[in-house]
Formats: sequence, structure tokens, C-alpha cells
Amino acid sequence: MATDRRASWLKGVLDLLVLASLTDGESYGYEIAKTLAGTGLGQIRGGTLYPVLNRLEEAGLVAAEFRVSERGPGRRYYRLTEQGRTTLAEQAGAWLAFDEAVRAVLTKGVNR
Repeated sequence: MATDRRASWLKGVLDLLVLASLTDGESYGYEIAKTLAGTGLGQIRGGTLYPVLNRLEEAGLVAAEFRVSERGPGRRYYRLTEQGRTTLAEQAGAWLAFDEAVRAVLTKGVNR
């Protein structure tokens, strides 16, 4: 049950998390997934991550470039656009306000 809830919570915020993961520079899908997993969010599968990246690219929030590799397969690198930075700043503020409201209600409920 907890795993199911966690997945639905993640689904609601994954776009923002991907945008935030690109604030330090460009990256590719596997590396983004690894970075997010390293924060304690758990494994984010390609079948979940790549549709998010495609949606963000179509919205103009990230730009992508395919690069051929000398060793191994080529990779599609993603970088945050200015529109993506603006959207991240706006939506992160809204998410943090929502998080604060949820925490207030949950804290009150737990401490009764």
C-alpha cells in the first residue's frame, strides 16, 4: 500500500524533480534517474522517466541533443531552457507551499 501511494505522489511531482535535476547542467536519462534515486526517491524506470522528458521537451522546458559516443550507444542529453527555469521557479514555489500545508495538517493529526 505504501509503495502504491509513493508512486502516485512521485507521479505528481516528477516533472518538477526532473527540471530541478537539470539546474546544475545537462544530463542524460539514466544519469537523471540515478541522481533522483540517490535522493531516496527510489528507482525511476525508463518507462516513467522518458515520457516525462519528452513532455518537457515538447513544452519547451528542456532542450535535447543526441550525441554519438565513441564507446557504447549514443545518448540524448537534456538541458533546462530559460522557460524551464522560469517554470521551475514558479511551480517549485507552489509545490513548497502545498507541501507546507500538507505538513501542517499531518503534523496536527499525528500529534493528537
